[in-house]
Amino acid sequence: MRFLTSVHTGLQKIDVWADGPAGRACRVEFRVAGAVHAWWHRDRFLTGLAWDNLCAACLLRPEGPPRSVLMLGLAGGTSLRALRRVVPGVRLAAVDYDAGVVGLAREHMALDQLGVEIHHGDAYDFVRGYDGPGYDVVVDDVYQALEHDVARPGAWSEATMEALSRLVAPGGLLVVNLVTGAGHRAMQSVFRRQFRERWPVVRSVSTPAGQNEALVGGERVLAAGGLRGWREAWTSAQDRRLWDRVRVRRL
Repeated sequence: MRFLTSVHTGLQKIDVWADGPAGRACRVEFRVAGAVHAWWHRDRFLTGLAWDNLCAACLLRPEGPPRSVLMLGLAGGTSLRALRRVVPGVRLAAVDYDAGVVGLAREHMALDQLGVEIHHGDAYDFVRGYDGPGYDVVVDDVYQALEHDVARPGAWSEATMEALSRLVAPGGLLVVNLVTGAGHRAMQSVFRRQFRERWPVVRSVSTPAGQNEALVGGERVLAAGGLRGWREAWTSAQDRRLWDRVRVRRL
């Protein structure tokens, strides 16, 4: 990997790294404060990190593969690219406040090939003002980059939980990405408690190498066995090995 360029979007400074020149690279990473915030590979889709959790979480819907997914916090679209791979017909919509990172993803990560309906603006303003049909899966991956870490913008409340839940179609799932390392445990505890109070079934999806978990809430949520049938959808042996490492447990 080599450094290609650095771009300040007005909200964050993103360093673009790749294993080849722009337009001909096989692998691209967006790094913020040294941490990888988006990942793209020409032939592979899984990473062993948080994006795998989110893709897997979307497939735990008992009624079958999601027909529609709303992603709050798009960045480079890493997890949606993996989901599009295994569920080609899914309708994808996303909201991101940082139009700059979306533009970089279009330039370096073939974002337009995913067919995502992209809305620019505050994700929670979008949620509060939304009056359309529900989504089979709603994914909250809203984080902002700080100087040395990431944090959730604003305050999470029961009102936020209810607003997000209203966007979930009957039989659907609410998914929230959580950082689990030092300094994030209090927030993790708040989310877990509110999920257990709101949803009859709550599961945690994680990978051994990652420092994140995806909380999945719903009236019903598939257990780990629900992911096995998707293994052969990955054509790369490396992707299949990483898929085997995804862990699902009930909270």
